[in-house]
Amino acid sequence: MAAKLKKGDTVVVLTGKDKGKKGEISAVMPSENKAIVDGVNVAIRHTKQSAASQGGRIPKAMPIDLSNLAIVDKAGKATRVGFRMEGDKKVRYAKTTGEAI
Repeated sequence: MAAKLKKGDTVVVLTGKDKGKKGEISAVMPSENKAIVDGVNVAIRHTKQSAASQGGRIPKAMPIDLSNLAIVDKAGKATRVGFRMEGDKKVRYAKTTGEAI
């Protein structure tokens, strides 16, 4: 199945502790049906000091299920994503406005 949400999309969280927060997708894991969104679902990771980093308590964005995310259209509202053919290209479009994403 084609991916409805992709890296770089601006999304809003629909459920959970971060409900209503907006962020940009930094990574998508289609096999796990999850995505990492900047600033959402942040956990504190305790890391040991090394030559590369000082260590300590470092905040890290954890994966969130794709079903809990909705793409934000140009009006700033959450919308579902559909697919349609424009010419000979398959494009994603916002179901609320009908605009191509």
